[in-house]
Amino acid sequence: MKITQTCFKMILAILFFGFSIQVFAASKASESSRLDSYNKLRKVIGTIENYYVDELTLDEIINKAIEGLLSNLDAHSAYLDEKKFEELRIQTNGEFGGVGITISLKNGGITIIAPIEGSPGDRAGLKSGDIILKINEESTLSMSLDDAVNKMRGKPNTKVQLTIVRKDNPKPLVFNITRDNIKVESVYAKKIEDSDYAYVRVTSFDKKVAQRVEEELKKFKKIDGIILDLRNNPGGLLNQAVELSNLFIKEGTIVSQKGRVKDEDIVYEATSKTPYARIPLVVLVNNGSASASEIVAGALQDHKRGILIGETTFGKGSVQVVLPTEKKEALRLTIARYYLPSGRTIQAVGVTPDIEVLPGVVPNDEGGFNIKEADLKKHLEGELEKINPKENIKAKTKENEISSTQIMNDIQLKSAIDVLKTLTIIQK
Repeated sequence: MKITQTCFKMILAILFFGFSIQVFAASKASESSRLDSYNKLRKVIGTIENYYVDELTLDEIINKAIEGLLSNLDAHSAYLDEKKFEELRIQTNGEFGGVGITISLKNGGITIIAPIEGSPGDRAGLKSGDIILKINEESTLSMSLDDAVNKMRGKPNTKVQLTIVRKDNPKPLVFNITRDNIKVESVYAKKIEDSDYAYVRVTSFDKKVAQRVEEELKKFKKIDGIILDLRNNPGGLLNQAVELSNLFIKEGTIVSQKGRVKDEDIVYEATSKTPYARIPLVVLVNNGSASASEIVAGALQDHKRGILIGETTFGKGSVQVVLPTEKKEALRLTIARYYLPSGRTIQAVGVTPDIEVLPGVVPNDEGGFNIKEADLKKHLEGELEKINPKENIKAKTKENEISSTQIMNDIQLKSAIDVLKTLTIIQK
């Protein structure tokens, strides 16, 4: 049967009309479902407002609802009221008062990512992986990260007590810590004694970290190799992780982030302006290395630009942004995850080092009897030094050098130096 053009148009119109009805019906069903959900929330709020044992204002109920919603999304999303919003601003400026530790929520417990180097928490002996059981006498069970941070912060010279659960310790440990102004010295560099190796320590990724690293490296007259120490570095600003990686990676992807909104999908590439592309590089990491430090370590590993030594990193690979909702309030919301150049994720798995070395001192054979001619000579030289100190055979270790004693007390650093020596020989 032959279909005329008019009949064909009518059939199309009928099909389109039927499709439109289906879309309209689906849209109506979706809108009805949303309205049902909003009504459910409205009823719950109304019930609390009318019957809860303590009288609460509607504003208080709404704030608590928002806090509960954000805290149930993931460990890093949070509602920032005026006070928390201001504290976040202070923290990112690099100076604040408190204990000096970075925390995260891991396996349901408030866990120390890393103590800030030189802080009261570091001096007291807090370690990466410690779980905070109580702050003063208050249990941290069901406590939000922001609340835990606020309770540990306070005026300098005031005390706070932390009860810690530590792996392999049968009983909880109690630390009485005196708060102090925490000023983060994010970068410093030293020369490895009797070598032309540069040791660069990055403690956090605050403002101008990459610039500071480059400035420190320029002070060296000659560099045969670099040790980049990212141990107990809890992270910080993404752009500083990218810029630091760019000092060593000449081309290719450094890190990418992917989220639900396509506009948030960003790929960060090396710029080719790389001053240290060929110098042998070893990176030290441990389970206190998180976020930005994991991005740097993972990028260098994927590009085979550096050898990673130490322990598996913390595993914080999500992207948070601060989205203002009011003039003095905001949401800290997870919008994406980081992916390393190879496509692997950091989140919850961390970065595995190329050579695993647990922390500790370098073992020696003190129990054996092993004297050589050279040892006898050194012994006699030592006796001569006692008689005439002005003729010391060897000067004291300089302040800007890593001494042999320090190296022997840090087996991870000793391993890094040994690997660096190997890389230097291979490249000659």
